[in-house]
Amino acid sequence: MKKIIYTLVIFVSTFGQAISQSKNSQKSQLQKLNNYTFELSEKVIRQKVTFKNRYGIILSGDLYAPKNSENKKLSALAVSGPFGAVKEQSSGLYANQMAERGFIVIAFDPSFTGESGGETRNIGSPDINTEDFSAAVDFLGLQKNVDRNKIGIIGICGFGGFSLSAAAVDKRIKAVATTSMYDMSRVMAKGWEDKATLEEKTKNLERMSIQRWKDAEEGETSYRPSTRNEPEPTNPIANEYWQYYKTPRGFHERAINSNGSWANTSSFPFMNFPLLTNIKEITPRPILIIVGENAFSKYFGEDAYNAANEPKELFKVKNAGHVDLYDKLDKIPFEKLVAFFNENLK
Repeated sequence: MKKIIYTLVIFVSTFGQAISQSKNSQKSQLQKLNNYTFELSEKVIRQKVTFKNRYGIILSGDLYAPKNSENKKLSALAVSGPFGAVKEQSSGLYANQMAERGFIVIAFDPSFTGESGGETRNIGSPDINTEDFSAAVDFLGLQKNVDRNKIGIIGICGFGGFSLSAAAVDKRIKAVATTSMYDMSRVMAKGWEDKATLEEKTKNLERMSIQRWKDAEEGETSYRPSTRNEPEPTNPIANEYWQYYKTPRGFHERAINSNGSWANTSSFPFMNFPLLTNIKEITPRPILIIVGENAFSKYFGEDAYNAANEPKELFKVKNAGHVDLYDKLDKIPFEKLVAFFNENLK
């Protein structure tokens, strides 16, 4: 059981070129050439950008825009996640789809991850990763074709919790949506389904506390074993992640969950800083929480919905699991997202 929980916590966690080949080989070639796990829409342009957060960390993003929108003022979105993923995976797919539907969208690598800056690598922070969303809003509000009064955010999986945390304090965010939301502070502090005992939590903190001394003595950060060559797991939850991160479907060389490992002390700050403390203060701005009907993580979204004030909506996707909402175009309710943001970014 401890190995299963450990695996769960780890996971919870340019322009396209035209190629005249079959659809499958075209997708494969695009992945090889551009390192994205999805095909860029013919209706969308994508541009590499960088911007700084409040801590001076340079973040790397891809800015997606509908073609021929340079002289228009459009609503804008910032999207990131899942925890341990990069912008060439799920968040970029979301950005591509929402730009195709008329939004300016930035998908970005969080601090310490992917092409973004920050030392040490492969760590998370309840504060800094929340700030990353606000930094993306800073960037969007400076774009000439963005209406800065019409900016929303989308958080996928673990970045669903960060997006709700950001919306609670950053009043420029007019609407927030999450898909397959995880509360990273909760799962790291309390374990899966809140089953960790105080004794287990204390032992985990003691281990990380001692590890900090070891890292200080060595002068470098220590990491968990790499997940790069992990065999296919038998646990159904871990296997669902594996089928995305470890196969051509979603593998990316810069993604921690595909090809790396988290620092041994990465979860240290999450134990002490709950992300959703001020979720009620998002009101009167609206919240849309999207969960898979069959998702193992559904309880995170349901509990966040119950904790939030109105206006709010909990939308359950029929016959969908947790990872289905990473990349399954027939499952992700993009039209629901479009309607939500069109209605609330006014």
